[in-house]
Amino acid sequence: MINSMTGYAAQTQTTPYGTLSLELRAVNNRYLDIQLRLPDDFRAMEPVFREQIAQKLNRGKIECRLNFTPLASTENPQQLNEALLQKLLELDRTVKSVLPEAQSLTVANILNWPGMLGGNTQPADELHNSTLALLQATLQDFQAARAREGGKLKSILLERTAHMQQQLTAASPRIPALIAAFEEKLKTRLQEALDNPDDDRIRQEITIFAAKIDIDEELTRLQTHLNEVERILNKGGPVGKRLDFLMQELNREANTVGSKSTDIEISKTAMTLKVLIEQMREQVQNIE
Repeated sequence: MINSMTGYAAQTQTTPYGTLSLELRAVNNRYLDIQLRLPDDFRAMEPVFREQIAQKLNRGKIECRLNFTPLASTENPQQLNEALLQKLLELDRTVKSVLPEAQSLTVANILNWPGMLGGNTQPADELHNSTLALLQATLQDFQAARAREGGKLKSILLERTAHMQQQLTAASPRIPALIAAFEEKLKTRLQEALDNPDDDRIRQEITIFAAKIDIDEELTRLQTHLNEVERILNKGGPVGKRLDFLMQELNREANTVGSKSTDIEISKTAMTLKVLIEQMREQVQNIE
């Protein structure tokens, strides 16, 4: 299976304490880059989020955004966390006994203390367990979306690979025909210039010309690379980097074919190959 690096998924879950909503979106990136946007009360879950996402994804710039909307009945800004308040007062007295000159906690300090207002009515463990379950469900949808997009990319790449192979098949027989045409042309020119054309000279000129325009090695390497592209696509997995390397190799061989060409049809073939390779490279950049 081929996965695209781009994707999007979102899910919402209602708990007794409020509504959790999670979004995952991704764009192309050379490496795995995870960006988390978590509410303050969920910051402690960041390492777990990163671990869970990294187990599923290999490449891409991943943005994960979590929102939590507490129920009105569970958020009362007038209600103090009595247990936490008593603990802070005990700590304040202990510090003053050791450092009498230390300043006492102010009302603002106490009211702004994390968990002092409202949040104490929401059991952290239950919310965190619900959040992890939501993350797993969203990751599953996210992977399914990337797999669907990856399937489309695979079909496009295989179609263009087949088109390139057709171009190679058409180009191969032209080289012997070009050499034969050059031989006839050379014989005619030498016949016009000399009464007895030198057969050795003709053979030498033909050998030089044949070596100059010989693209058999390049065509063979192009075919080998295309076979490897097909093999990788059918095998699946995280193959984006390997395919990107093969696109560079294909482009190098196509450039060589173009530079050696003395025939307009071969030149057209080289140009078509380069256009197809560039189109394939754009698609490959989206593959994980």
